[in-house]
Amino acid sequence: MLISKVEMKSLMLGWELPPYNSGGLGVACYYLCQAMAERNIEIDFIVPYLENHGVDFMKVVSAMPVSSEITRRAGGIYDSRKWTEEMPIDADVMPGNLHQQRAHLTAFTKHYVTRNKVDVIHAHEWLTFEAGVAAKKLTGKPLIAHVHATEFDRSGELYGNPLVHEIEETALSVADRIIAVSQLTKDLIAKHYGIPAEKIEVIHNGLTPAQLHATGDAASYQYLRAMKHLGYKVVVNVGRLTAQKGLRYLLEAAALVVEKNPKTLFLLVGSGEIRDELITRSAELGIAENIIFTGFLRGTAWRDAFAIGDLFVMPSVSEPFGLTALESLALGTPVLLSRTCGVAEVARNTLKVNFWDTRAMADNILMVLDEPALHHELLVNGQHDIAGMAWLQAAERCAEIYETSARMRGVMV
Repeated sequence: MLISKVEMKSLMLGWELPPYNSGGLGVACYYLCQAMAERNIEIDFIVPYLENHGVDFMKVVSAMPVSSEITRRAGGIYDSRKWTEEMPIDADVMPGNLHQQRAHLTAFTKHYVTRNKVDVIHAHEWLTFEAGVAAKKLTGKPLIAHVHATEFDRSGELYGNPLVHEIEETALSVADRIIAVSQLTKDLIAKHYGIPAEKIEVIHNGLTPAQLHATGDAASYQYLRAMKHLGYKVVVNVGRLTAQKGLRYLLEAAALVVEKNPKTLFLLVGSGEIRDELITRSAELGIAENIIFTGFLRGTAWRDAFAIGDLFVMPSVSEPFGLTALESLALGTPVLLSRTCGVAEVARNTLKVNFWDTRAMADNILMVLDEPALHHELLVNGQHDIAGMAWLQAAERCAEIYETSARMRGVMV
């Protein structure tokens, strides 16, 4: 059967979609679903809040009549550290914490699948996994668990929350198929959760033209443009300010860079729980005037952050994929990756360092900033690596997994 002819009904379980996202998970879900809709897959996408997403390629369903801001305050996919056994789990109470959010989503999903036809259940990340398992038990339809990150990734160099590990292990064991966003993630799932490797499919994230439109002149950063005219260089990082992202190591490397080249500025785009710690550490290292924290950005200001940079650095302790590295290359800025980034599986011709080796990180940053020929070579080769990356490819792979899983369970339409 040609994938373009596949017609199935997918129940997607997610926690966020743009413009109500707090990270890359919502972006990946949005563009993957858009591409899957082009492959004639009908999608009902359940989220835990009520907002108008303005999409016409799928049906977005609210599990709770509350705003995205209320659910954001209670917590989200990236807030696994907040999960405790002491939290009340009464699903009849409006969500004040992650337990209540999860209980609401699970209860709503169970109700939804008894009244709506679905052919496959596709759950994204740990807060939706219980709902996915419950839907599978009620309908007998295949469950696809899509792993964008594990608790081992989110916790950085720590073990993480054992309660979340238990949620992940249970769902991954019950799921018919598992989608991992990188081989790095597949290997981690197989090693730590004892899942057979043949049950896990690697589907890398992609790119779409809508993600790649920049103003071209980095108009959002007039100050940085002026400083670049004075001979300054700009190093960029875009992402959540969390332990997982390795920004503590980036600051240590930044101090070494500034020591050699004081005309280097570091633009950190994002928000997160270690923001104040990073600001304090910048001051302690004596580089506060070289570090610019923008907070969370969207749209033009977010895209222009890549365009204004001379180098994008992703120093993550554990990065299952790293979509922003693809976006940086596509928008014209070469990248330096830690070796623990899944995106390195596709962006092969990039500089790579160990996240903890701050001296090597600093040396590589200085080398790219000082050598225009190297800067050009890294950009050209990196763009060549990702030239074939597209969400349509990811959608085709998902459609194949849907069809195979449904056939194996004898529930094909």
